[in-house]
Amino acid sequence: MSYEIWIIIVASLVGITCGVIGCFLILRKLAMLADAISHTVLLGIVLAFLISQSMNGIYMLIGAAIVGLFTAMLIQFLNHKGIQEDASIGVVFTFFFAIGVILITVFADSVHLDVDHALMGEIAFVPFDMVEIGFLPPLPKAFIMLMSILILNIILMMLFYKELKITSFDPALAASIGIPVMFIHYLLMGMVSVSTVASFDSVGAILVVAMLIAPGASAYLLTNKLSHMLCLSAFFGVIAAISGYYVATWIDSSISGSMAMMSGVLFALVFIFSPTKGLLGKKLNHKRFRSGTTAP
Repeated sequence: MSYEIWIIIVASLVGITCGVIGCFLILRKLAMLADAISHTVLLGIVLAFLISQSMNGIYMLIGAAIVGLFTAMLIQFLNHKGIQEDASIGVVFTFFFAIGVILITVFADSVHLDVDHALMGEIAFVPFDMVEIGFLPPLPKAFIMLMSILILNIILMMLFYKELKITSFDPALAASIGIPVMFIHYLLMGMVSVSTVASFDSVGAILVVAMLIAPGASAYLLTNKLSHMLCLSAFFGVIAAISGYYVATWIDSSISGSMAMMSGVLFALVFIFSPTKGLLGKKLNHKRFRSGTTAP
């Protein structure tokens, strides 16, 4: 495959992987927690490198998952102790992220792990980092990692779909019928963590937030059914990734930045033109309601 096609495929996988997981974060009102985890996984990646002295993807995933889960647990603990949730998120993620940045600059300045790469990522380098697995032709490392995480997430969502759905809409009901609410919560946080680090090389720690939140938020404005929301979110993630690539080529700018920008543009369009929840849709429905009530 060509250089351009591989970038588009990997970008689309980022959009799908992050977009689908983001739906549950939107429903649970945990968008800022995604921001926190996407930053704190940097600490997990650095610690994994310092311990293993390897940039192997499996070590990165394990380190990110552990720190991501610890982040969610610490935020939950502080919240239960009376600290407001937004304050807990702000304190925890800035503290962990700062430690990660310090460790990079002090101990990892001689490897392919720097602050700019961690923040912004660079998907243009993806086609150059090829690996061979068995009889398969050489494939980009980012493609293999993202595809593996996407398959894992799909399997977990299929196995725990009912639990994820009920705990997202009504955690009190879920607890009353015996569903382990906290287990499902931390399972979701683990999925967010590994999805974030799988997208790390492509869009970086900051821009992955846009792919986690914007496609799901756009889908939320178009449907009230979870299955449709998941499909729409994946669709918006792919559209943002593809259009972002061509915008970046057109204006000669950051590919990952353009992807995040286009996810915001798509959200703005849906926010305005959604038939039921958009600004214009609400105005039209309000006018119809008023004309119906005032008709003789």
